[in-house]
Amino acid sequence: MSDTVKGPFRADHVGSFLRPERLKKDRLQRNRGEITAEELWEMENEEIKRLVDKQKEAGLKAVTDGEFRRAWFHLDFMKEVEGMEFVTLDKGLIFSGGTETKAEGAKVTGKLSFGDHPVVKEYKFLHSIKGDHEARITIPSPSMFIFRTVTDEEKKFYSSESELFADLVKVYKDAISALYDSGCRHLQFDDTTWSLFLEAEKDKDLVLSGGLLQARGLDPQETLELFVDTVNEAIADKPNDMTITMHVCRGNYKSTYASSGSYDAVSEIMFKKLNVDALFLEFDDERSGGFEPLSHVEREDFYVVLGLITSKFPELEDPDLIQNRIEEAGEYLRKEQLCLSPQCGFASTEEGNLLTEEEQWAKVRHVISIANDVWK
Repeated sequence: MSDTVKGPFRADHVGSFLRPERLKKDRLQRNRGEITAEELWEMENEEIKRLVDKQKEAGLKAVTDGEFRRAWFHLDFMKEVEGMEFVTLDKGLIFSGGTETKAEGAKVTGKLSFGDHPVVKEYKFLHSIKGDHEARITIPSPSMFIFRTVTDEEKKFYSSESELFADLVKVYKDAISALYDSGCRHLQFDDTTWSLFLEAEKDKDLVLSGGLLQARGLDPQETLELFVDTVNEAIADKPNDMTITMHVCRGNYKSTYASSGSYDAVSEIMFKKLNVDALFLEFDDERSGGFEPLSHVEREDFYVVLGLITSKFPELEDPDLIQNRIEEAGEYLRKEQLCLSPQCGFASTEEGNLLTEEEQWAKVRHVISIANDVWK
């Protein structure tokens, strides 16, 4: 199969995998104080080793730790940034079908800094077992910090969103430097905030489309520019041999979603101004619109990973249909700049999507089989 020199690869994945039942029980034991943090770390190591072996056996070229050490794809990273704390909320976020998440979040309690963040230790372990494969670590995009709980206490430290995001730039620069020094050559940002800007009238009551910006008193266009500038500044000094990609997510909780809408509303700024090396984009159903926005890509060294295979349900897509959709996308962006993956991870939170591990791996193998046929 014709492939990219380095990730993303023709057959790729977003990063999170279903948590083994044993690991869920171990985490509950830790929460009850029945085992130590060190004991949980070793148990997580065992399960991550098994997961990495399964990724290799399936034929994936990039391996992740499956986010096995996290309950949330974003909060676990955010709460370990100095100046952030975990917080219990009055209610969770509302996803499609009225599904409500756990009522948990994070708040600012001081000036932000990267500090001695555990993600570095987590990556070092993954690096130690990657073998000849690419080891990819996933962290939330800087923009995800907009989902924090805003308190009066925060105003003691930050008078505006732009001031807070300026410190976030330093946090992410330090993160990139520390991960690179640990051997990381592929870092992935996960970001649901772009969905704030997608036109989705029919889903206006869902969490991402229901006035979150207005509740913060933020202007949509100014905030979009702030997000782009923050990411670009954060990665501006990355080494040339380090790839930084971004997954643009529409929400993923127990096989439900949080927003709809095509990429039309953000396509020009996304493809012309955002300086990441590739975007993982959801295109698995009608919620995502068409491929026309891909025509705004101007860089020949930029890749788009088409999330055409759903991670939310076990049914396998018609291979011919997926190949046809890739060909359709190729009308707007060279096929050499396209890759294939599931539309999201299989477990953006520890609850996971509604399919079995066996069905999960069938999805992964399906991606690889189709990609092998398309990029021969």
